[in-house]
Amino acid sequence: MSQITDAEIERLRGRLGSIVNSREAPYLTEITRDAIRHWAWATGDRNPLYLDTAYAQAAGHADVIGPPAMLYACSRNSVGYRGGLPGVHSAFGGSLWKWHRPLSRGTEVSTTTRFTGLTDLPSRFAGRMMKQVSETQFNDQDDRLVADVQSWCLRFERAAARERNPSTEQPEKTEKPVQADLPRLSAERIAEITEAYRVEEATVRQAPDWHSIQVGTQIPSMIRGPYSSTCAVAFEQAWGGSFIWAHGYWYEFLSRHPGASMRNQEGVPEAAEAVHWDARAARRAGVASSYDFGPERVAWMATLVTNWAGPAAFLSELYCEVRKFNLSGNLTRCTGRVQSKEEANGQGLIRIELQAVDLNGDITASGWATLRLAL
Repeated sequence: MSQITDAEIERLRGRLGSIVNSREAPYLTEITRDAIRHWAWATGDRNPLYLDTAYAQAAGHADVIGPPAMLYACSRNSVGYRGGLPGVHSAFGGSLWKWHRPLSRGTEVSTTTRFTGLTDLPSRFAGRMMKQVSETQFNDQDDRLVADVQSWCLRFERAAARERNPSTEQPEKTEKPVQADLPRLSAERIAEITEAYRVEEATVRQAPDWHSIQVGTQIPSMIRGPYSSTCAVAFEQAWGGSFIWAHGYWYEFLSRHPGASMRNQEGVPEAAEAVHWDARAARRAGVASSYDFGPERVAWMATLVTNWAGPAAFLSELYCEVRKFNLSGNLTRCTGRVQSKEEANGQGLIRIELQAVDLNGDITASGWATLRLAL
């Protein structure tokens, strides 16, 4: 049984403020056309800035650009440094992104991650639980700052989660839990979902006029899902995951990180990320079923606001807190509301409140975004 011990916590505290070095190469080191397309496919993003060269050039770019959140794929630690506490389960908690320039095609990305926070959290879901925070900086080949992100993850004891398991809520929170018995989707509901995606694609190219934007305005909502194991696999293909290795690479990794795996029903060491596509693995971790990746919901929020803002806008900040597990079979609706609007230095600044709501009406993620628009 893997537990959070005082000795291990003190050892981790000794690393606070230090740069995190990793022997594992990042999944992406360059913003290529293929990487851009794969990220767009995996997150359902239809924005032509990422897929249509002529459209991107008409918007003032040299070529297609990358979706902002795809930088997650350029650093395995950008979702929150998870070192220490061997064998203790982890769950993504959220991110605060700040972008400084568009992700131009051909950008070569280098990163630096610093371990910045470690705190105890109360939990009804598990036994002892900790919050780990880290900051990652992304630079291009000319050493210009492209973006930086502060991310955090939650570390909790698996055994305690399995024993209690009265709900499947994200352990840090205390709201109504996401239930495993999600409503079954009828053929008619699937047809409605298909139509909603058609409408989303048709409206991506429409940008609001600065003068017509009013505080309190709801921006067009967007759905994602229904979530499935295939969605999880598609996202892994674009993101690369934290511990996705195979064959000799996997067992070499395990020799250095023996606590990074879970045994599956055949007794084979499996990446802890299997909880996202294998319901049995999820239940062994104390969750009712397989569930999505937290960074996916961050990417969905980015898509929501960039779809609405149009090609001339720039997403400069995005805060997203993941509040509950989003189980397989669930449908997520992302919504946004204009919270404030102001002019500064010849640009328009808009802050948008964000929420993701599931089929049960529960808020599974929330946050805010800041957009810069041309006047």
